[in-house]
Amino acid sequence: MAASSVPNPDAELVERVRKLQPLIRSHALRTERERRVTGEVIAALTDAGVHRMNVPRRYGGYQSSARTQVEVLSEVSAACGSTGFTALIQAGCAFIAALFPDEAQDEIFADPDVRVSGTLVPKAKARPVDGGYVVDGTSPFATGCQDSDWHLLTAVAESGEGHPPELLWTAVPMAELDVLDDWHVAGLAGSGSNSVVAREVHVPAHRVLPLGPLLGGSFPSRLNGADPFYGMPVLLLFCAWTAAGALGPARAALAEFGERIRQRGITYTVYGRQHEAPVTHLQFAEAAMKISSAELLTADYVSLIDARVADGNSYTTEERARIRAQSGYVARLCKEAVDLIGSASGASSLRLDVPVQRAVRDLNALNLHSFVNPAANLELYGRVLSGLDAGTPFL
Repeated sequence: MAASSVPNPDAELVERVRKLQPLIRSHALRTERERRVTGEVIAALTDAGVHRMNVPRRYGGYQSSARTQVEVLSEVSAACGSTGFTALIQAGCAFIAALFPDEAQDEIFADPDVRVSGTLVPKAKARPVDGGYVVDGTSPFATGCQDSDWHLLTAVAESGEGHPPELLWTAVPMAELDVLDDWHVAGLAGSGSNSVVAREVHVPAHRVLPLGPLLGGSFPSRLNGADPFYGMPVLLLFCAWTAAGALGPARAALAEFGERIRQRGITYTVYGRQHEAPVTHLQFAEAAMKISSAELLTADYVSLIDARVADGNSYTTEERARIRAQSGYVARLCKEAVDLIGSASGASSLRLDVPVQRAVRDLNALNLHSFVNPAANLELYGRVLSGLDAGTPFL
């Protein structure tokens, strides 16, 4: 019996994923070179049940707490940042799929180990037709699309004269989309975030999720509508998932640094052992404090998200803005810690088979993500603290 077909207490899921770290780590360089997660790792994560974390229980899913999801995704990300980022996007897209009409869910979750990718960059167009829409266009940053069964493609539908266009999430089988091999990047290079192309794809109405009402807390699933788990705001959950993508590589880099400083000296100095140098003590301690601070910030808002499930998922605007700011600050702290570790690791750490340089590049890439960007999120929170409108519905 596959591991993912047995009952799944949260602790067992975390432990199963932790045991996969050596495999994921051993494939990290190949993942980066091939610009996508390897098939062996995808299969192992699937068997462990990672892709079931947000699948409804009635289909065999786990509906794992936000805390468990952060722990699981942190463990994956510690072994390979690209693999962790792919897993967090697919976990998030499975959550979004559970907000679609129930008829669509019956199709998508026919296999509880389904892998769902998605984009929130509205480059495609949706043209209304009888019974649904015809979607056409290219959408970039489709993380994990080559290894997904379904894709949630964001499209713009014109609403008629005098009305603003409507943003739609459309659920499309990956077999109906083309993939452009255009993911050639410096960070998170193995995440397979290529562009997907819809060429006059017909999407029936039951596989359409309007984005506007969703941001307001309304979605069409009848069976999940009364479930507090699916009342968790998806954008706040994304803040939790991306924290895992930052904490994992940072923790791994810190552990690697602790090993490297005992194996090398500091060239052109009197220190034949790096771990004996006072400058190393300062660097090590500061990096550790930054990561510890990031962990505390993450625990703070993830605990709030889990607690709100019990009281109706009610958040103030200030709380939503603060969570976005905290998630961006977590990413910044982890980047700063790893930049410090990288600068203290010597020229030999530039080799592509040394994990620390990959962590430096991956965390730089994560901090560039529009929703994660620390400066933008701090400004948003500052606006709210100052009594101004947030200026965005993405809270």
